[in-house]
Amino acid sequence: MAAPLSDGDRRKQISVRGIAGLGDVAEVRKSFNRHLHFTLVKDRNVATPRDYYFALAHTVRDHLVGRWIRTQQHYYERDPKRIYYLSLEFYMGRTLQNTMVNLGLQNACDEAIYQLGLDLEELEEIEEDAGLGNGGLGRLAACFLDSMATLGLAAYGYGIRYEFGIFNQKIVDGWQVEEADDWLRYGNPWEKARPEYMIPVHFYGRVDHTPEGVKWIDTQVVLAMPYDTPVPGYKNNTVNTMRLWSAKAPNDFNLQEFNMGDYIEAVLDRNLAENISRVLYPNDNFFEGKELRLKQEYFVVAATLQDIIRRFKSSKFGCRDPVRTCFETFPDKVAIQLNDTHPALSIPELMRILVDVEKVDWDKAWEITKKTCAYTNHTVLPEALERWPVSMFEKLLPRHLEIIYALNQMHLDRVAALYPGDIDRLRRMSVIEEGDCKRINMAHLCVIGSHAVNGVARIHSDIVKNSVFKDFYELEPEKFQNKTNGITPRRWLLLCNPGLADIIAEKIGEGFITDLSQLKKLLDFIDNETFIRDVAKVKQENKLKFAAYLEGQYKVKINPVSMFDVQVKRIHEYKRQLLNCLHAITLYNRIRCNPSKSFVPRTIMIGGKAAPGYHMAKMIIKLITSVGEVINNDPYVGDKLKVIFLENYRVSLAEKVIPAADLSQQISTAGTEASGTGNMKFMVNGALTIGTMDGANVEMAEEAGEENLFIFGMRVEDVEALDRKGYNAREYYEALPELRQAIDQISSGFFSPRDPGCFKDVVNMLMYHDRFKVFADYEAYIKCQGQVDQLFMDPREWTRKVIRNIACSGKFSSDRTITEYAREIWGVEPSATAIPPPNLPRN
Repeated sequence: MAAPLSDGDRRKQISVRGIAGLGDVAEVRKSFNRHLHFTLVKDRNVATPRDYYFALAHTVRDHLVGRWIRTQQHYYERDPKRIYYLSLEFYMGRTLQNTMVNLGLQNACDEAIYQLGLDLEELEEIEEDAGLGNGGLGRLAACFLDSMATLGLAAYGYGIRYEFGIFNQKIVDGWQVEEADDWLRYGNPWEKARPEYMIPVHFYGRVDHTPEGVKWIDTQVVLAMPYDTPVPGYKNNTVNTMRLWSAKAPNDFNLQEFNMGDYIEAVLDRNLAENISRVLYPNDNFFEGKELRLKQEYFVVAATLQDIIRRFKSSKFGCRDPVRTCFETFPDKVAIQLNDTHPALSIPELMRILVDVEKVDWDKAWEITKKTCAYTNHTVLPEALERWPVSMFEKLLPRHLEIIYALNQMHLDRVAALYPGDIDRLRRMSVIEEGDCKRINMAHLCVIGSHAVNGVARIHSDIVKNSVFKDFYELEPEKFQNKTNGITPRRWLLLCNPGLADIIAEKIGEGFITDLSQLKKLLDFIDNETFIRDVAKVKQENKLKFAAYLEGQYKVKINPVSMFDVQVKRIHEYKRQLLNCLHAITLYNRIRCNPSKSFVPRTIMIGGKAAPGYHMAKMIIKLITSVGEVINNDPYVGDKLKVIFLENYRVSLAEKVIPAADLSQQISTAGTEASGTGNMKFMVNGALTIGTMDGANVEMAEEAGEENLFIFGMRVEDVEALDRKGYNAREYYEALPELRQAIDQISSGFFSPRDPGCFKDVVNMLMYHDRFKVFADYEAYIKCQGQVDQLFMDPREWTRKVIRNIACSGKFSSDRTITEYAREIWGVEPSATAIPPPNLPRN
């Protein structure tokens, strides 16, 4: 942790975090002391660091509440079109500092807390991450919420309030061990339970077709309790809502069946209902067809749609009586964005409500549903696509199955009319997959039920159109769009890298915070010696700070002048952490071979979680830790090379490691990473990228110039050609001596002397069934890493490239992404006008 600033320094410090007025500081101190007093009056006499954290959180929350109420009032009166972002994951991380930044309170809080003899950074470290996501998809949803609020959109995030988020990762003897993430243990100061909006959700039962219409009866009911979290925009007084549902058993749950007198058993069985929101499924890019997961997906959809319709119906004339009964205007007032196929049940559920409950004509209901829903595809990996067994639907959601069959029939009738006799096309395009186990293809359901389908980077959207949904694209090309992902510059620059944000603001002003394209102005300073020196100095300070953190937390000592070479992301074969590992082994062998030669010192840091059931990913972690064990303890190597596995990678750790990185590794096999967003975070924070032409790397290279990234390896066309020819790993193994040596060492137990056969599965996979062709890119990768070393030895040239990358990263703001969604999918216009603050009259 950095040393606290001296009094003088603190008073001189004027930064993008906002100048603290004396009044603000006094107000924060007063509020903090009041909250602390009530905490202690209730409980005890001595305050703990956690008491201080809660007092500060409540102080900051007080500043949110007035704005939150006013924002919702503003929407109620103006009745704009509302945007509903449905996601099974929201990977929010910590909230305190983000709220202070967006409200412009950070300096006032910093000063007030300092005057009270406390350290703000230490209090921030007490907060638990809200880890309600696995990786990119959940973090994207969090960045989007920030941008939607900053752009003044009437937007709501809807998801599940998991009691246990993504597991905490411990490394024990080199292996990943999972620990439950009990993030709510001490309470969550940022959420507000809203029991008055509790909603019933139905499961199981049967369908009754009556003259009055279709009825879904004899169902089991679970209640959905909403918890609201405020989402502040950046200094615009807008505070939107993320509403997360928690499952509650109704009070009569199971009691009717237990009239035999087993009342205790009946009450204990309430857990069965409440398990729905117990835990986040920890799979990234992998479909696990478990009934509990399908229940979670329907639970969030059913509760959310009832809420959306209640809000659509309620009048703005000060009463809660439903006034809108005509659904004709529904798509003019409501946009539903499906974050992947996980909330796909929105489509049949909206149809069920419109047809069965609201008695809307079937064709009209289908038109409304399609105009309302839009679908974002996040992956092309076949193992990630959701394909639910029909038998599971039959039992759990019988009415939805009927609706899906009917929608599919309409769809296939249309296809058959356009392509008469093309039976294979009908089979390929059906929502129902025939076979031993009939399945529902949720992606196909999303495509037919949405007016817009988008990929998340240009190359990915092209693959979606030309391969994954080729038939659908031929049918309705106008549906398909690209929306390249982005990241919020508030969390990923201002909050995590204040030193860099300050020197940028000094040169070009603060406009870049809400218009990241303004970073282009930095191109004027690429040859400015002062700026080059300042950028290098900020990076070195960040590296020193991260090195101190690692030493404090993990007792790991690293060389802060070495190149910080970082790959942090979920562990997956397609992301090719193994390629990185082979480079580390190759470097090690070169050092051993020639210990007196001068080498560019490197600290290779790899971090990320493996899904608990993903054997190969867990083996990859064990290999990385084993290689590190050998390299880090070899006296011949010394400070030249270290391999560190970063334990428990999460949002709050990303905020520390990304600003300290020199090199960002984005090395997936071309055509497998839909977009990536970590790549963008590293770019804006002044790391250079070594990467393949995959995902958003392609657009990063286009923005900054390919010569300003380290691009290597096969392109998508090369991968396809190699597939046609047949990939033979042994050819590369035989032809490349350094590769062969590395594989032989892994195979022989050089890195696992106590268990020589430990990595046989890894070697076997690499040699005989590697879908992601690690060896095919090895030679180009090693050569490219040599170019990285060359440039790193010329700090001035390296830093000039860094400045060019930062200057060209503006496209990758989630503000740009959301502006495109707003205009091209949702049909709304972002607003730069701030809502008046709570202390001023409304008009």
